[in-house]
Amino acid sequence: MTIYDFCKSYILPLILGIVFLPVSIAATVFVICTERPRAFVALSCFVLVVISINHLVAEPLLKNNMTVETIAKPAKKAALTVTSSAFLHKTSIPKKYTCEGDNVNPPVTIGGVPANAKSLVLIVDDPDAPMGTFDHWTIWNIKPTNTIIPENTVLGTEGKNGSGKNGYTGPCPPTGTHRYFFKVYALDKLLALEAGVDKKTVEKAMKGHILASGELVGLYQKQNK
Repeated sequence: MTIYDFCKSYILPLILGIVFLPVSIAATVFVICTERPRAFVALSCFVLVVISINHLVAEPLLKNNMTVETIAKPAKKAALTVTSSAFLHKTSIPKKYTCEGDNVNPPVTIGGVPANAKSLVLIVDDPDAPMGTFDHWTIWNIKPTNTIIPENTVLGTEGKNGSGKNGYTGPCPPTGTHRYFFKVYALDKLLALEAGVDKKTVEKAMKGHILASGELVGLYQKQNK
């Protein structure tokens, strides 16, 4: 149902009923008691003027393609595709990119970046860490044209990871298999942040500026226990 149909079907009759029903009753009583037909004619003209205003003014303003549903619901953010040539979604991350290997970042490919994006943010974290979410990599102000981040490459400004150092640190779960979320955000601005700030600072700074987002999940369990 469009806004126009909603107003015409429900709002307008309600207003007319509230306003004109008592007026009509009073006018009818007045005409009968005073025998003044001119008052009835005047009232009829007034009603016709109101109806004309509805058709000439209200209809052009309300008659558009916006619906009640689209106004009530906020627009959804666009989705980015995040992939890696090193592993598939929800599969094991190769040892090379972990604390048991070279401990360098895996390659990441980003698709669907909006044309009006000014920068990209990449956050890698482990929500399964025993002491709470562990941050493995926070990097921002990546150029939106850099949709391929090669392995062992820094294309933006790096923040502090969970070990207190700047840059990437690979998966190193103490027990069991953990999930590692590679979350990418397209922003409508560059972030005015110094290198070395933590993930929470970055997330706070990009709030309200996210145009699109997507994620890739990798898994890892230590091979040398």
